[in-house]
Amino acid sequence: PLTADFPGTSRSPLWWNDRVCFVSDRDGVMNLWSMKPDGSDLTQLTHHREFDVKTPALSAGRIVYQCGADLWRFDLATGEDQVLDIRLASDFDQQREKWVQKPLDYLTSAHVSPKGDRVVLTARGQVFVAPVEQGRFVEVPRKPDVRYRDAAFLPDGKSLVALSDESGELEFWKLPANGVGPGEPLTTNGTVFRHAAVPSPDGKRLAWSDNDQKLWLHALETGASTLVRESPRNELREFVWSPDGGWLAYVDSASNLVQQVHLYSVTNATDTVVTSDRVESYAPAWSPDGKWLYFLSDRQLRSLVDSPWGVRQPEPFFTETTKIYALALSGDQRWPFQPRDELQPEKSDQAQEQKGKAAKSDPGTDTDEPQSDEDAAPKGNNGKAGLPAVTIDLEGLGSRLFEVPLKAGNYSDLHVTAKHLLYVSHDLGFGAKSHLMQFEITNKDPKPKVLVEDIRDYEMSGDGKKLLVRKGDKFHVITAAAGAPAKLEDEVKLGGWTFPILPREEWRQIYTEAWRMLRDFFYDRGMHGVDWPAMQRKYLPLVDRVSERAELSDVLYELVGELSTLHIFVRYGDLREGPDQVALASLGARLVRDEADGGWRVEHIYRGDPDYPDQLAPLSRQTANVSEGDVITAINGRSTLQTASPDLLLRNQAGRQVLLEVKPGGGGESRPVIVEPISTGREADLRYDEWELTRRERVEQLGHGRIGYVHLRAMGSANISEWARDFFPVFNRQGLIIDVRHNRGGNIDAWILEKLLRKAWFYWQPRVGEPIWNMHYAFRGHLVVICNEKTASDGEAFTEGFKRLGLGKVIGTRTWGGEIWLSARRWLVDRGMATAAELGVYGPEGEWLIEGHGVDPDIVVDNLPHATFNGSDAQLDAAIQHLLEAIENEPDPVPPPPDYPDKSLVR
Repeated sequence: PLTADFPGTSRSPLWWNDRVCFVSDRDGVMNLWSMKPDGSDLTQLTHHREFDVKTPALSAGRIVYQCGADLWRFDLATGEDQVLDIRLASDFDQQREKWVQKPLDYLTSAHVSPKGDRVVLTARGQVFVAPVEQGRFVEVPRKPDVRYRDAAFLPDGKSLVALSDESGELEFWKLPANGVGPGEPLTTNGTVFRHAAVPSPDGKRLAWSDNDQKLWLHALETGASTLVRESPRNELREFVWSPDGGWLAYVDSASNLVQQVHLYSVTNATDTVVTSDRVESYAPAWSPDGKWLYFLSDRQLRSLVDSPWGVRQPEPFFTETTKIYALALSGDQRWPFQPRDELQPEKSDQAQEQKGKAAKSDPGTDTDEPQSDEDAAPKGNNGKAGLPAVTIDLEGLGSRLFEVPLKAGNYSDLHVTAKHLLYVSHDLGFGAKSHLMQFEITNKDPKPKVLVEDIRDYEMSGDGKKLLVRKGDKFHVITAAAGAPAKLEDEVKLGGWTFPILPREEWRQIYTEAWRMLRDFFYDRGMHGVDWPAMQRKYLPLVDRVSERAELSDVLYELVGELSTLHIFVRYGDLREGPDQVALASLGARLVRDEADGGWRVEHIYRGDPDYPDQLAPLSRQTANVSEGDVITAINGRSTLQTASPDLLLRNQAGRQVLLEVKPGGGGESRPVIVEPISTGREADLRYDEWELTRRERVEQLGHGRIGYVHLRAMGSANISEWARDFFPVFNRQGLIIDVRHNRGGNIDAWILEKLLRKAWFYWQPRVGEPIWNMHYAFRGHLVVICNEKTASDGEAFTEGFKRLGLGKVIGTRTWGGEIWLSARRWLVDRGMATAAELGVYGPEGEWLIEGHGVDPDIVVDNLPHATFNGSDAQLDAAIQHLLEAIENEPDPVPPPPDYPDKSLVR
């Protein structure tokens, strides 16, 4: 390597007059440099201080490159460096007003009105109100460079509350639900990202949390915000108001990370934890009369796997852990599911009638005849329709715990009506569906019923009488008291929904929001010492020069780059696409044109794992019988020589039957062959499959069957399958290579490290056969990890953990250096993303790990380009040699059993 003296970036080499020109950030900013072919006589050519030099191209002794929003030209002979004055005539079609034709692709929230007659939708930063049956479809006005978030109805049904970034910060605004008149700000003190507000039923307050993990109450009359709680561990969530608005139930985690339900008294400003820190409790829901607080809790811990014995070392798997519980908020409540007994004698018809009139809203007073959800309007103390006064006896509240007689399941999203419990039940397995369930509140042996199957989400209206159900891409409103299964008749009418946007105004909003979300989510509040407001000002002028969405992404790349953090990505968004989206296909082979044989010769068929025939290349399948050297003369009857490439004849053919005419190379009879081409993405995987297969074969050959090989392409949930597929067949080898080169990251490092930490600590000796060790499938041999500069993210975490836990040596080159963990929780208005690195990683010695540097191998071995191109793999060879020496020098055979004991009575 010519630039090994510098740990930063050196790239884009260009050859000129026996010198190598390249781009490097040796002076802190990417500039042009040059050197002799041996790396000496290093010379800086350009001296930009504000923007990086990018995409250099050399011609006739001049290098043209991008810097900021301009093109520059550097003359290598004279050293002259100047910006090019380029003027192009264009109609800038990407800047014109455009119409969003599929608003549901940009939908971020949907909420039902208090009476269930309308639905408010937030999509692409705009707010719309749709009628359920008849009425006007409302578009709430907004400024074109403003994004609204999480619009919801206030209890009066006439107004909406939504987050708006009009001020430059996220503030709550009150908007007209009929779209007539201006909105008005409800808050003016925003400093950090806020989450959706939950209005109290009496319309007096809002509850919300922010990204500082604080829970706030905001009085709408006075405009005062009160801090309720600041969590040191998690984002506070699941805010549910009592029917009178005097109490707020919510969920936070204890110090042992167990979720607990809290109750906050608005009157007394007191916070009380009401569930145990020994079991997960969440999803609180009030009964309409305010006398019961129901919630979900994971207390049924029963593993589907009953033993560690079996193929691939099965582990405990807990499912269907959730049950429904309730707290009696006062001590004089009778549990509505409690069977009738002699202490609750039969009442006369007259008494029953009087009871129903006096306390119709209390499901616990007469559980034989529960009231209707339709008649469940809460009553005030004066007997008129209104909000019931909720009184809670906090003393001994935790002991007044009841369990709903419903078997455990995978439940979420609990709601309560006067007559029913409503919740979502989730199926188990791939492609699992979720169903809206109904469970009657009665003591007459209730059974769960499927109210609506296969839903995406649901919500109950403020009056408790209607449910908004999302099924697929359709919204339906049904009565909460509907019999199961419910008829989905009232569909929210969204046909013809489309609306315009102004791209240039939206781009400015996207830029500012990306800057703000990085400020609010980045793990270091000090932004790595960067003056973040100055960075916003620095790049904002470039936004005004953007002519299409891809250029905006380029500006965002530059902005996030100021944080000197690798683990930040700019992705997606409303990028320009051509009108014709044609999918290419492949035969899984490398073809070369052969005029003499009249077609395209099969030079090489990419190899896959022979144990998985469904993953082989189309030409490798037994049904194809095509060999390397054969010539494909026609595809679907069209000559392959009459086109520039056979790929043109395979467009849109992936997964379809295709007819090939194939003949042996050098002459012979042509024969028809039917194959099913694969996508180009699958072809890329197939190339990778071959690389992986040849690595494993090399290990088998040079390791003499004593060394196993496992390659991990990434660390996602699907990659644990790769681990299981390749590790368990070689768990009893004397050595093992774990290859994480090119690993793209994920989050399963702990799973694999835990497997490698397992030790054999005793042995079972059966009557016949070899000993078996415990822990089952523990690897007893020597371990090596191979990494390189493309080992990224969780691949690096695994490598660092492997070193720190003393599991073996790491061989290769320093890894990528991106480890501050991120999430994809926050999307930009056009479904783009500028991720923020949210979780810094440090070691017990108090030093930040990996980010910006990577993981250094114990033994440095580089795979040089030319040798690698010719088939060499120096890193793999070094790993094999290291393990062979370790096996020779430190053998660890299975110990033989001792002599059997003599326990006879006669000696």
